[in-house]
Amino acid sequence: MTQDGLTVGRLSAGYGDRPVLEGLDLSVAAGRVTAIVGANACGKSTLLRAMSRLLRPQGGHVLLDGKDIHRTAPRELARRLGLLPQSPIAPEGITVLDLVGRGRNPHLGLLSRWSRKDESAVAAAMDATGTLDLAERPVDELSGGQRQRVWIAMALAQETEILLLDEPTTFLDIRHQVEVLDLLIDLNQRRGTTVVMVLHDLNLASRYSDVLIAMAGGRLHAAGAPADVLTAAMVRHVFGIDSRIVTDPLSGRPMMLPIGRHRTEGHRPGATDTKDIET
Repeated sequence: MTQDGLTVGRLSAGYGDRPVLEGLDLSVAAGRVTAIVGANACGKSTLLRAMSRLLRPQGGHVLLDGKDIHRTAPRELARRLGLLPQSPIAPEGITVLDLVGRGRNPHLGLLSRWSRKDESAVAAAMDATGTLDLAERPVDELSGGQRQRVWIAMALAQETEILLLDEPTTFLDIRHQVEVLDLLIDLNQRRGTTVVMVLHDLNLASRYSDVLIAMAGGRLHAAGAPADVLTAAMVRHVFGIDSRIVTDPLSGRPMMLPIGRHRTEGHRPGATDTKDIET
């Protein structure tokens, strides 16, 4: 089936009388990995909540393959679109296996029984996230990093064609950050899963995304290939800090080096930054 992906048109959203997103337009192409970056409180999480129907827009629309997500049956939407929100809360006392298993709920009818396919999907998700040995442990007894990997396993077990992840590397050490991002790339390449993720680390966002989106003040500041979006001018506008953009020697993608007041040899604040240096 040909997919149009997620399309956001003239989207305005917020909380009560506090607007966060204002007239935002965005097209997420199917089968690509998109990373969203921006300063705190710029609207990244609000955008993901609106795109997943957790937050009803105050104006505009969110379309999935041309159909308004608010006119799509909840179970149908859950089969196609999965969300890992920021700071999810697990039911008290639930075990890891039970929580990951809830990712299969959209695929079960009222009279459907747990099948081998469901068991296989849960086992594969737990194996991929390194959580098999935690299966019988209560989620509320786990460390922050362990819990995050369990939530990612639940999202993977849902086996949706679109996966939205709000800061999936939160609480994870650098090894597990890289493992999770590698896993999402594997998922994209093997299944064609569309991945949209909010990341704080600009360099990981640049290395792992096909499309990089920078947000500022509830609007899109820039969107495109990482080589086009991750510039010193963007970092200055979006994050309010000077930087140098160099070439990542491993990926060939742009890499951002922040310029602070200390540990910065030979730099004058306000001096012209170079686009690239030899590595």
